[in-house]
Amino acid sequence: MSAVLLLGSVSAWAGEDDRPLSEQVVEYAKTFIGTPYKLGAAGPSQFDCSSYTTYVFKHFGYDIPAYSKTQFRLARHVDRYADLQKGDLVFFGTRAGARTIGHVGILVEKDEETGSFTFIHASVTQGVVIQSSNHPYFQLRYVGARRVIPDE
Repeated sequence: MSAVLLLGSVSAWAGEDDRPLSEQVVEYAKTFIGTPYKLGAAGPSQFDCSSYTTYVFKHFGYDIPAYSKTQFRLARHVDRYADLQKGDLVFFGTRAGARTIGHVGILVEKDEETGSFTFIHASVTQGVVIQSSNHPYFQLRYVGARRVIPDE
């Protein structure tokens, strides 16, 4: 069963910007591009992958745990690729084909033609960066997606 991952009122944010919340989340996430990776760091000057997603969503009033495995377990399941939306959490395994969660990012855009998506995440080697799910490393490790914000 999925838990609601909300701390406070998101409606306070809605009045500040007319764009959908998913777009606001992605744009805010992009403000950290180039921020260095550090395991266990909680931001904003350094992040690991799950502390980055936690930090971004906390800005909008969502309290999600700073562990990718727990985020995967608690957020709402996204069943099909067709249902993916901007701002969803995307998860990757620890090894090629592994179902054990080891990495998380935020979906930026999906490509209906190719079946791929871009996502923003805290990369061990590059810090916060936008990458494609078509990259061989991620293509072999994609496990699934979860939703934190309401459907739009």
